[in-house]
Amino acid sequence: MTHNASNPPAAETSDAASARPVAVYGAYGHTARFVVAELIARGRAVVLVGRDAAKLREIGDRYPNAPLWVAAADDPQALDRAFAGVGAVINCAGPFSSTSLPVADAAARAGAHYLDVAAEQAASASLFDTRSERFRAACLVLAPSVAFYGGLGDLLATAAMGDWSEADEITIAFALDSWLPTQGTRLTGESNAGHHLVYTGGRLSPFSYSTEVSDWEFPAPFGKQRTNEFATADQVTIPRHLRTPEVRAVMNLAPLEDIRHPATPEPSAADDRGRSAQTYLVEAVVRRGDRERRAVVTGNDIYAVTAPIVVEATERVLAGRHTGTGALAAGEAFPAADFLRALTPEHLTRFEVRTETGVS
Repeated sequence: MTHNASNPPAAETSDAASARPVAVYGAYGHTARFVVAELIARGRAVVLVGRDAAKLREIGDRYPNAPLWVAAADDPQALDRAFAGVGAVINCAGPFSSTSLPVADAAARAGAHYLDVAAEQAASASLFDTRSERFRAACLVLAPSVAFYGGLGDLLATAAMGDWSEADEITIAFALDSWLPTQGTRLTGESNAGHHLVYTGGRLSPFSYSTEVSDWEFPAPFGKQRTNEFATADQVTIPRHLRTPEVRAVMNLAPLEDIRHPATPEPSAADDRGRSAQTYLVEAVVRRGDRERRAVVTGNDIYAVTAPIVVEATERVLAGRHTGTGALAAGEAFPAADFLRALTPEHLTRFEVRTETGVS
């Protein structure tokens, strides 16, 4: 197969663009394997790209028709060869503080849309702040953190917001029955230590975890849980397009204790899709004055669900079913409720926007 590094022709039709393959960078990682499988299941041609040749060959054995390219994030020529001719790049390789900017730049040079699954706040904020104009000028989409963290909460907050033009506060509440972290999550946690952010007073500010806990009344099946403030990519994505001075995130204590314990094992497959038995509930609460609006989803395996989220976004972008170009949050690029309904019940076991209520 012959590849070249030139941009796609300007006169290319939308149908031709939508048929182009998708490159998955870091294709052999835990979450990336779900992403590749989801793309293949949707009939999308895939290009497998990564830094480790041996690991790349291993996943390549499962997909013999997929081209393999070894490319380090700091090797622009190798990235150009890998991404030539693709319609979009999905970056699954962390730490994203090292990969997001060079991989996004290579996607732009290839005339390809860029999406990633980063949970790292600073990496996503950097893409929003420094690369949006370049992608907008090229009529391309740059979508950081289209994942369980950063994408799902953003979509829920947008759905809950409805026709409100602004809110006093948005809270994303996470309830997990457990959190068995992957090696990638552990590495990200180490590299991201001391770089956590919170959106308060209308701006991103440094955030430090505390031992202070509070109660949160989750919908069934979790009910009342003790929670701790939590730093998440949703605090970067949400205020990019929803008008609010405060974005909070809380998580119940059990998964936080899991991820902080060095002996907690990695996730293991519990079904034929390779998903773990982990269950979760995510609730977005949008408050304006004495009124609240809520949206909630439930599902299994926070890593596995990232795949249908980012692949659904990629397919919509390639089909031209998105709003705007440049750097976009998921809820900004797509009709949020429609997007979440498209994932239910195959990937999300429940999605609902709850009735507006008064704050007691």
